[in-house]
Amino acid sequence: MSIITFWNDSREQSGRTLTSVAVATRMAIERNSKILLISTSFGDSTMKNCFWGDTSKNTSFFSNGKNNNIAVENGIEGLYKLITSNKLTPSIITDYTKVVFKGRLEVITGFSEAKIRTTETSVEELRKIEASYIELIKTANQYYDIVIVDLDKRISRKTQEEILNLSQVNVFVLTQRLESINRYNELRKANAELTKTRCIPVIGKYMSNYKYNSKNIARYLGQKQELDLLPFNLLYMAAADEADVVDLFLKLKNVKDKTDENYIFMQCTLNLTNNIVKKLQDMQMKMR
Repeated sequence: MSIITFWNDSREQSGRTLTSVAVATRMAIERNSKILLISTSFGDSTMKNCFWGDTSKNTSFFSNGKNNNIAVENGIEGLYKLITSNKLTPSIITDYTKVVFKGRLEVITGFSEAKIRTTETSVEELRKIEASYIELIKTANQYYDIVIVDLDKRISRKTQEEILNLSQVNVFVLTQRLESINRYNELRKANAELTKTRCIPVIGKYMSNYKYNSKNIARYLGQKQELDLLPFNLLYMAAADEADVVDLFLKLKNVKDKTDENYIFMQCTLNLTNNIVKKLQDMQMKMR
């Protein structure tokens, strides 16, 4: 059982959620593992829009056919009630998920914030719910082969650190802006456990024609190996808005032209997924 957390501690849009979605989807396609993808977002529909949006449309023919729209709407809210009443068990979590690939990928979206009207109430509700994520992740880790956490930057520092410490692998998603690169550099020097031993840095929404490309970033950081990256891809951005991520990945798997930007996108996603799996294996070997 393994926990992977995608994170970024700055307020900029790094593409963290879209990176976690891409990896979870590719991992589910390539590997026979039972995966749970958890969003800790608050009022953010990014992950929901990637897979099913606001319609009742089934994500794909891989689903198990159960109608769990109600469970999705009550995902973390329903689980929060179970956790606070000490009724959460590993096998019951699946009743509050949305199935993307039967037996391979399930999703729990973050708090909907639909009934919250004021900022003060939002913060209060967030603090109540965020503490339950720790127990949810621990319990889910007993049932799923891999638990992937998309860690929202609005979660308190204390809870963020607890989740990062629970994880075998932490994927730090940075941008190509110098401020983001410097922030990652500061973190890896200050906390070797989180940002060296267990961390995989990845450049989200990567653009090769930007000043700080992968080679320049590696040079700037003083390292020989280039960072993993997830290229900015127009088809993926559109699919993430239209609940078509699964169909897009299945279609793009057939692209064979190595110069095609869609082939490059899929290959980078596969490379990142494989590197995460390798890091997991390395961490498990160290724990023996």
